[in-house]
Amino acid sequence: MIPSYDPNDTEAGLKLLEDLTTNAEAIQEQVLHHILSQNSGTQYLRTFLHGESDKNLQSFKNKVPVVNYDDIKPFIQRIADGESSDIVSAQPIIELLTSSGTSAGKPKLMPSTAEELERKTFFYSMLVPIMNKYVSGLDEGKGMYLLFIKPEINTPSGLMARPVLTSYYKSQHFRNRPFNKYNVYTSPDQTILCQDSKQSMYCQLLCGLVQRSHVLRVGAVFASAFLRAVKFLEEHFKELCADIRTGTVTSWIIDSACRDSVLSILNGSNQELADEIENECAEKSWEGILRRLWPKAKYVEVIVTGSMAQYIPTLEFYSGGLPLVSTMYASSECYFGINLNPLCDPSDVSYTLLPNMAYFEFLPVDDKSHEEIHFASHSNTNEDESLKEDLIVDLVNVEVGRYYEIVITTFTGLYRYRVGDILKVTGFHNKAPQFRFVQRRNVVLSIDTDKTNEEDLLNAVTQAKLNHLQQPSSLLLTEYTSYADTSSIPGHYVLFWELKPRHSNDPPKLDEKKMEDCCSEVEDCLDYVYRRCRNKDKSIGPLEIRVVSLGTFDSLMDFCVSQGSSLNQYKTPRCVKSGGALEILDSRVIGRFFSKRVPQWEPLGLDS
Repeated sequence: MIPSYDPNDTEAGLKLLEDLTTNAEAIQEQVLHHILSQNSGTQYLRTFLHGESDKNLQSFKNKVPVVNYDDIKPFIQRIADGESSDIVSAQPIIELLTSSGTSAGKPKLMPSTAEELERKTFFYSMLVPIMNKYVSGLDEGKGMYLLFIKPEINTPSGLMARPVLTSYYKSQHFRNRPFNKYNVYTSPDQTILCQDSKQSMYCQLLCGLVQRSHVLRVGAVFASAFLRAVKFLEEHFKELCADIRTGTVTSWIIDSACRDSVLSILNGSNQELADEIENECAEKSWEGILRRLWPKAKYVEVIVTGSMAQYIPTLEFYSGGLPLVSTMYASSECYFGINLNPLCDPSDVSYTLLPNMAYFEFLPVDDKSHEEIHFASHSNTNEDESLKEDLIVDLVNVEVGRYYEIVITTFTGLYRYRVGDILKVTGFHNKAPQFRFVQRRNVVLSIDTDKTNEEDLLNAVTQAKLNHLQQPSSLLLTEYTSYADTSSIPGHYVLFWELKPRHSNDPPKLDEKKMEDCCSEVEDCLDYVYRRCRNKDKSIGPLEIRVVSLGTFDSLMDFCVSQGSSLNQYKTPRCVKSGGALEILDSRVIGRFFSKRVPQWEPLGLDS
C-alpha cells in the first residue's frame, strides 16, 4: 500500500500522483480491505465483526460505529498502561502520538506503528515533485526550515507519547534519510533535535544566516512558529552577527552537539557577512526583511490554513512579496492530503486527499453552521443537529460546495474515527476530491498548537469567577467573550468581561490584584497543551482580561443582529473575529489586566 519511487525523479512522482488520484475509488476499496484483513482479529473490531474480515463495504458501515475520542480512549489507555497492541492493531504499537486536542485536560493519544513512519516518509516525498513543477531550480540551493522537537511523556507501558512531528524527526526515516538534492536543509539534524527550544532556534537561525546565499526557500511547519523565529531574530540579531563576525558560538549554547555542528558550518570568521546582515536588521522597518536577508528565496513555506490564517497579514509584511506556500494537510491521527497548486493565494488553498493514506468517509455538516461568518457563534451545544451520520459518504462521492466532517479508518488502529475537522469540497483532481480546511469542530481559541474549546473556556472562566469575584469584591460577571490576539508575537488570549456591582448600577471598581489573579486562574484551568505552550514553548503570551463598560454586550447583540443573526435565536458569541464586533468591544474597555505568572506545566507520565 506504500508506493516507492525516487524522490529525485520529478516526472515519476507526478505520474504516481496522477495514478493515485485517477484510481481513487479502487484504491480506497483496497485500503479498507487491507485494514480489515489485517485487523479483524483485534479486540476492538472483533466486538463488531466477530472475527470475520468483513469485505463488504456497507456491512462494515452497518456494524462498526462512528466514534469520537472518548469512545476509543479506554482501548488506547489500556495499551498505554501496558496491555497488548492487539487491542486495536495487529501490528505492534511502537509509540503513541499526542494530539493538539485534549481529553480531560490531557493530550489525546493516537496509536502509531513502524509502517506508519514509512507511510509518512512517502507522503513527504510526494511534496517534492509538486514544488518542482511550479518552482524551478530547487536543487541548486537549500531550504532554511526551522524545525523543532517537543517534550515527550512516559507511559506505564514504556511506550513514549510524543507529538507527531517530534516522532518523525527522531525516527530513523528522518535522521538517516537518503540524500535528496531538492530537499537540503541549512539546519544540521543536531540543531533540530536539540531539547532546548531557545538553543535550537538560535543555532538554526545562525546556520540559516551563514548560508544565506544558498537559501532558496524559508519556512517552518506552522506560521506561528515561523513568526516566533522572526521575533527571535529581531531580539538576537546583534549576538548572531557577533558570532558570524568572530566565527564562534555564544557561550549560552551549551548543547555540545549543537555547538559542534554549528561551528563546522561557521568555518571561521566572516566580517563582511556579519556587517551585511547587521545593516539589514538595523533598518528601522522590518518590512520585507525575509527577502532582504535571503535574497534568493523563492517562497515562504508555512501552514497558513485554519487557525494559522490569522498570521497571513504579518507574514506578508515580513516576506516582501514572497509567496506563502501551504503544502500539506496532516494531523496526529493521519496524514491526509497535499496542495497541488502551492503558489495559489493563501485564501484559495485546497488539499487533495491521497487515497492510499487511510480509508476516508465524510459526515455531511449543515452548510449554514459553517459558512464563513465574521464571528463565531455559540453553535456547538448540540452538534448532532447538524451532523447526519445516516448520510455518511465515501471519498469519491462528496459533492462540490458541501461541508463535511472527516472520518478516518487508519492502518494503525483507528476505525471510523471523527477527527473533528470541518472541510469544504472545492473541486476534484481526477477522481480525488479537493478540500479547503474550514475549522476545527468546537475550537474557539488557538494561537499555536493549542486548541481551546468552548467548554474548557467556560470552566476556566467559571473557576476564576468563583475564586476571585465573590466576596469581598461582590462583582457579577454578566457576559464574556474571547479573542485570539496575534497583533504581537507571541499572540495571546484576550477575554472581554462585562462586570457589574452586585448592589448598584455604578461602574465596577476594579481591584488590579484580583483581576490579575483572575487572569492567572483562567490560565491554570486551561489544558495541558495551552500550559505547555505558555510555560515550555513560550509560544503564547500572558492571558489578558479587558473589562468593558455596562451595556457593551447589548451593543454587540445589536451588531450581530444587524449582520443577519436572528434576534430570537441569538446567543453571545464566545469568540469574536470580525473587525466590527472587535471594534465595539475595544471601544468600551475600561480596564486591562494581564496574568503576572506562568501557569504550571510538567511533562508528567500519563499515570500521574
